[in-house]
Amino acid sequence: MQYRRHYQKGATYFFTINLADRSSDLLIKEIETLRHAFQTVKQKHPFHIDAIVILPDHLHMLCTMPNNDADFSKRIKLIKYYFSYHIAKTESISNSRLKKSERGIWQRRFWEHCIRDEADYRAHIDYIHMNPIKHEYVKQLKDWQYSSFHRFVKDGLLPIDWGC
Repeated sequence: MQYRRHYQKGATYFFTINLADRSSDLLIKEIETLRHAFQTVKQKHPFHIDAIVILPDHLHMLCTMPNNDADFSKRIKLIKYYFSYHIAKTESISNSRLKKSERGIWQRRFWEHCIRDEADYRAHIDYIHMNPIKHEYVKQLKDWQYSSFHRFVKDGLLPIDWGC
């Protein structure tokens, strides 16, 4: 059975995007390059980031697509491309990737889930924000700087000690 992605204009999606080398800390080391990649893609292909967490080797995000466009695959592909293009080539590259002129930074695929309702939306925001604790990078969420958790606190949506 072949998996088909479900594209729905204006829908909200949860994504997990992984580096090929899961022992790498490249996303944190090159956080400004990653931020720039997101900004560049959002300017040309708008979407709203509802919640996000960047970990050393992967990221989770909840995004809402515009009402006239549902092509999240293009956006993720471009984010990966812009990030990869602007960092030094230090990764090992497999023969299959070399044949396709690909870098060896990202896993080829990503996980995607279309949000069904408010409870699903809330559960994915909580999952995103709890991820640094789950992976034992910090004991308190306020100590992980690469997360939309801080925006939620600033906007009064979550208390600073949430998740403790």
